Amino acid sequence: MGDDGVRAGVACVFCAIVAGEADAHVVWSDDVAVGFLDARPLFHGHTLVVPRRHLVTLADLAEDEVGAFFERVRRIAAAMPDALGAQGTFVANNNVVSQSVAHLHVHVVPRTRGDGLRGFFWPRTKYQTGEAEATAARLRVAFAPFSVD
Repeated sequence: MGDDGVRAGVACVFCAIVAGEADAHVVWSDDVAVGFLDARPLFHGHTLVVPRRHLVTLADLAEDEVGAFFERVRRIAAAMPDALGAQGTFVANNNVVSQSVAHLHVHVVPRTRGDGLRGFFWPRTKYQTGEAEATAARLRVAFAPFSVD
C-alpha cells in the first residue's frame, strides 16, 4: 500500500472521477468534495460524496477535515428531498466491509415512505437511458445555491 492509500498497480475509480478522468454524473464539486450519482442506485438520485483526497475509510479522514467534508454531506442531504420530491434521506458510510470501492464515500439516498427499503436489504436499480442525466441536472440546480465559504 502506498502513502496515498492506493495499492500498487490498482487505480482508484473514485480518484479518476474526482480528476475528471472517468465518466460520472457529478452533482456537486468544490475544493473539498465531489458528489456524483451512484451507478447502481438504491433509488434515483442516490449520490456518493467523496473527499477529493484519496482516503480509504472514515478513520483516515484527518480530524480537521471532518467538519468541512460532512458539511458537504449535510448540504446535499438537506437539498435532496425538495429536488427529487422525496420525504427525507438515508445517509450511510461503509468502512472496509461492503465498501466496493476503497475510497471513503458517503451514500446520500432519497427516501419516501413505502419505498420498500427495509433494514439492510438494499435492492439496486439501474437508470434507463437519459434518466441519470435528467436526475443529475435536477440535483445540480438544487445544490448550486449552497456555495461553501
